[in-house]
Amino acid sequence: MNKETHILFTGDSITDGNRCKDPDRAWDLNHQIGHSFVYVINALLGSFYPERCFRFTNRGISGNKIIDVYSRLDMDLIRLQPEIVSFLVGINDGPGRSNDFRASSPQKFSRLYRMMLDEILERLPEVRLVICEPFVLDNPRLEPEFSLWDKSIRSFQEECRKLAEDYHAVFVAIQDEFDRACQLRESSYWSWDGIHPTENGHGLIARRWLSCVADLLEISGKLSLE
Repeated sequence: MNKETHILFTGDSITDGNRCKDPDRAWDLNHQIGHSFVYVINALLGSFYPERCFRFTNRGISGNKIIDVYSRLDMDLIRLQPEIVSFLVGINDGPGRSNDFRASSPQKFSRLYRMMLDEILERLPEVRLVICEPFVLDNPRLEPEFSLWDKSIRSFQEECRKLAEDYHAVFVAIQDEFDRACQLRESSYWSWDGIHPTENGHGLIARRWLSCVADLLEISGKLSLE
């Protein structure tokens, strides 16, 4: 058996996927990983590479901002000692109704992200990082504030790209994937509200993630369905 590779995913509801968080139900393996793109990645890697010893952990929590992900670093990341950590966070830092449509500044978002990554690398110096960019799709549920969402999230995307460069992380560009996909089908096919993906949208994220992280995982990078 090959050495185990532990991949931990963290972020907000897009990662969470309504996973089971009750420790008394840890025996119920049907619901531990949730039903987000993390589930799809787990299913594909586990089924196509059974000879590899991949272990998957989902620590996304719905509603989390970057400061929330940082605040639970010890419990939900450091103590679990993963080899690879994948982040997808930022949409809740955008101009939501809960904060009167005032988004966090890209500078604050980046500063908190950098503090978190610095601490992770200080305590887990061998860990490999994967940074996924947040995304937003034009959808009637976001009107009339979509322009605010688009401006805010695109500024976070730019910060995530810089972070990936500065911390030698794998960068997973997602917005362009959705933009291209929306040329084929309406945006609601991929995300029911412009923020939360449908099953189809989660599949798209999973495919993009696997393509970007293939070299890090030492897999082919293209999963054949034959």
